Amino acid sequence: MGRGESDLRRVSQVIVLDNEALQALGDPTHRKHRRVLSYTQVVADRKRRASDVRLVVPTAVRVEAGWDRTSPLWALANRLRITDMVLDSVAANVAAAIRASTGVSVPDAHLGAVIRSAPADHVTVLTSDPGDMRLVAGDGSVTIVNI
Repeated sequence: MGRGESDLRRVSQVIVLDNEALQALGDPTHRKHRRVLSYTQVVADRKRRASDVRLVVPTAVRVEAGWDRTSPLWALANRLRITDMVLDSVAANVAAAIRASTGVSVPDAHLGAVIRSAPADHVTVLTSDPGDMRLVAGDGSVTIVNI
């Protein structure tokens, strides 16, 4: 189990960011920046009201998006306290099975592993590719927000 996964056990809602959502968040000139930022602000408001909600990103997606947490270019994303979901042995097995059965990219397969393993009552994915997210989510209950 990854470091971030143990923190999710008590969370009732998980919001997962895909590559483009993360890129949009990190670049104020990105055409979808305001949409993703407004969604993360709703999350911040819920946290202030003591709602159990967590923003997460699979580490394979973070690499794909180029998010280096030490870079000043990513200061906004760093302030949002987005939890890394690591590609550990268990997640890698699930992601490998998803990739083998669907043919999606490694980051999308890792997204699927995060979605399928999230113990939260509700999982939402911010994505530019709702078709692939439905595919990798399997039978799990997930809300897909097309950014």
